[in-house]
Amino acid sequence: MMNSKKMVAHLTSAHSRFDTRIFLKECKSLARFGYDVSMIVADGKGDDIQNNIAIYDVGASKGRLDRIRNAPRRVLMKAIELDADIYHLHDPELIPIGLKLKKYGKIVIFDAHEDVPKQLLGKPYLNMPIKLLLSKVFTIFELFAYRRLDAVVAATPYIRDKFIALGVHTVDVNNFPLLGELSTGEIDWTHKKNEAAYVGGISQIRGIYQIVQAMDMTLSKIELQLAGKFNEATVELAVQSDKGWYKVNALGTVSRVGVRDLLTRCIAGLVTFLPAPNHIDAQPNKMFEYMSAGVPIVGSNFPLWKEIIEGNSCGLCVDPLDPQAIANALDFLVAHPKEAEEMGRNGQKAVHEKYNWTIEETKLLDLYHSIQN
Repeated sequence: MMNSKKMVAHLTSAHSRFDTRIFLKECKSLARFGYDVSMIVADGKGDDIQNNIAIYDVGASKGRLDRIRNAPRRVLMKAIELDADIYHLHDPELIPIGLKLKKYGKIVIFDAHEDVPKQLLGKPYLNMPIKLLLSKVFTIFELFAYRRLDAVVAATPYIRDKFIALGVHTVDVNNFPLLGELSTGEIDWTHKKNEAAYVGGISQIRGIYQIVQAMDMTLSKIELQLAGKFNEATVELAVQSDKGWYKVNALGTVSRVGVRDLLTRCIAGLVTFLPAPNHIDAQPNKMFEYMSAGVPIVGSNFPLWKEIIEGNSCGLCVDPLDPQAIANALDFLVAHPKEAEEMGRNGQKAVHEKYNWTIEETKLLDLYHSIQN
């Protein structure tokens, strides 16, 4: 699996420099297996070296439009300067620079975190005609662009199958948890409190309205630990005025160690995304992180999610549009601690057996090896 010290540059204009998928998983895995790894970011926090990974900052953008219009040019200039052997791109707005890097004879991989055409259909700041137009245009662009790259890394089997059907060299590298990162070992249910966790980006499309409404409907004395940032200021103000907000503890952004400590004491992890087009076939990272920490899931009742949650007996699936159903699930876990503990153990067992980064890491390394030969 060694590779005579090939230089790899991961490029992102939108993600954090310590993004879980990009930095903690992919970059660190590649560095551990002998690659010379760099990361180009656009966050304005300066250059750095972490875990033998060189981080180059091309400067923060002033907003979404400025990022889309100008950040790719700055990323491209730094990418050319680095003169890496392999470039691994993480944002759709960087695909055009990937095509330019191909003209320099470079190996270029695109990491499809999301099904972008479906994701565009769920953007709250776009009206429906614009959503439909952009989704259609990007679908055509995908077909043109991805065939010209060396490979696509898909975050889910659904995205993988979509691109394989288009004749694109694609491998699924699922965003499953790092073993042991969010668990301190054996679950001790006696230390659990009547708390539920929501970890990650907070938005209307991810069901925050229904979650907060559900808190007011719970009969048990359960509280919600809300760990993450609101993506929309208007949504934040609206939910703060809801009756259920008195049972919410807004923690803001929490470190990975903080998330681990939080999940240690929670009896439920919420992932009740609304049925938007890009959610139905998604595999939210937080779902598997809850499982890895031994926390029962209260999740949306999409067919794929039910297959994972109910198929592994590690939580309860509910209608994400129904706050009462969410409340009932939380109350059940409070009232039935033995069943909740068993769900937690089942989820942790499933992660150790099949939903973990160690397995996915091998697929990433095999892909890198294959495209160099």
